[in-house]
Amino acid sequence: MTVMAGQVWVSLISLGGVVLGGVLSYLVQHRTQLSAERAEQQRQQIALSEARRGERLALLERFIEVGAEAERCAFSRPSEWERTDAWFLTTRDVMNRLWVAERLIRIQFPLPVHDAARGYFLDLNRTVWEGLPDGESVRDYLEDNRLAFLDAARAVMG
Repeated sequence: MTVMAGQVWVSLISLGGVVLGGVLSYLVQHRTQLSAERAEQQRQQIALSEARRGERLALLERFIEVGAEAERCAFSRPSEWERTDAWFLTTRDVMNRLWVAERLIRIQFPLPVHDAARGYFLDLNRTVWEGLPDGESVRDYLEDNRLAFLDAARAVMG
């Protein structure tokens, strides 16, 4: 009987070892799967962040590019113009594109960046359509809000 009891104990211990090994294997696999899922979520988050950063950079480039076109329109503004003049037609298209880009800045960026872009847009719009008093420089008039916008954008983009 003792031999049989010893065999039972050996079998139970062996079975316990198999069960313990199975539980430990399950726990390791479960933890590995959770870790892999977390790593995949982090990769997706990084990819999304990079895509958004790329969109923001493209939007900044668009706003700056159209702003530069609008500044050129302001520099070349004739003292007298009609709604049928080539300058007016070109400038109207440029200012419309700048208006759209400024609105997109509001959607994609925090309000401080949009506020700076809006200030620059309003100054530029006034300069293009109304002109400046004699002796006042277009570049000097636009410089403060242009730099405020660029500084705000740089702060957000890091």
